[in-house]
Amino acid sequence: MKIFNSLKSASLIIVSTLLIVTSCNKAPLDPAPIVLPAQATSPTLASLLDNAEFSFLKAAVEKAGLLTALGNTTSRYTLYAPNNNAFILAGIPSAAVIGALPASTVAALVSYHVSPQKITSSTLPTAAFSNFEYPSLLNPTVGTPAFNPLVSLTTFPSKRGSAGWLNNVPLTEMDISAVNGVMHKVYTLASPPSKYLWDSISVSKDLTYLKAAIIRADSGVVVSGQLKTAVSSFGANLTVLAPTNLAFQTLLTGAIYMALIKQGMPAATAYPTAQYLASTPDVFSNPALYGALSAQTVRGIVVYHILGTSIPGNRVFSVNLPSTPTLIKTLLNSAIPTHPGVLAQATFAGPFVGAASFKGAANTTASNVIINPLNPFLTDQNYVNGSMMKIDQVLLPK
Repeated sequence: MKIFNSLKSASLIIVSTLLIVTSCNKAPLDPAPIVLPAQATSPTLASLLDNAEFSFLKAAVEKAGLLTALGNTTSRYTLYAPNNNAFILAGIPSAAVIGALPASTVAALVSYHVSPQKITSSTLPTAAFSNFEYPSLLNPTVGTPAFNPLVSLTTFPSKRGSAGWLNNVPLTEMDISAVNGVMHKVYTLASPPSKYLWDSISVSKDLTYLKAAIIRADSGVVVSGQLKTAVSSFGANLTVLAPTNLAFQTLLTGAIYMALIKQGMPAATAYPTAQYLASTPDVFSNPALYGALSAQTVRGIVVYHILGTSIPGNRVFSVNLPSTPTLIKTLLNSAIPTHPGVLAQATFAGPFVGAASFKGAANTTASNVIINPLNPFLTDQNYVNGSMMKIDQVLLPK
């Protein structure tokens, strides 16, 4: 049985200008003194925190040791500012709780909400899938320069129409000016990631089939080319569409059943046999099924669930999906550049995604992104090396 043809994956470019200045040959006039307007010294981002609605944030900034930096008029920052209600929504009910947290924890949280440059809403990308990567002050590598964008934990602000987000957290008010930068209010805290994609995939009880599929896909492949290495590595920037166990069981039961029927097994026996074989992720390591679930076949399925080649350097959150069905490429396009990719779509309920889906080229129906209606932020799982959305159907490329 072949789910689809064996596929291979493969890896993934200044214009200078010259300004010619000419001057007239008339006798120069006596220079008139130029009087520069006095530079404003307020408000600074630090003084904006004197507003009562930011008392929690000010307490956190002080504990993090960043109040002086945010008051420096010669620097430029963007502060994504959670007000008191945003802290409460994130489970921090008072400034006293902030005071009880370890200073390193508070510093990491605050630093992730500060970018060392001025980013106004007009500079945010607006096209689907184009949330741009900006450095934050949070740096996971001890002893490196504080503003090194190559090793900082980055943020992904974006905008669609008049709505803006920090990663997948809505911006409730944008472009509050300060002499040393700009403030954007956020709906709740944007937690800095501390784990890698594999850290979650390898232990999630509803992703055991995906874990087994990745291991099967990597069998016989050198470590540098393994999918497990990619989803475990710092520096990668991937978006994983993760089919749940039930999604894999449904696909595999049907595929195994059809294979058994073609081999002449009666339907009454073939279906329970297929259910049994598909009832455990060990199905991917069952030698009897190696013909149907070869390493290359499984690899082709897995890479079709990883976005990346069409959006180098960026990760996708559900809020970046288009409101009309749009094709987006996957890592499969590294091997098959002409493949159409997956069809993505989302509908919005205010600043949040109400529903989202991805449809594979060979799927008759779209796979739904699993959205928690009580907490839409759980739709997108943010990691050091990418993001992940769980889906309820395995995507098939052909």
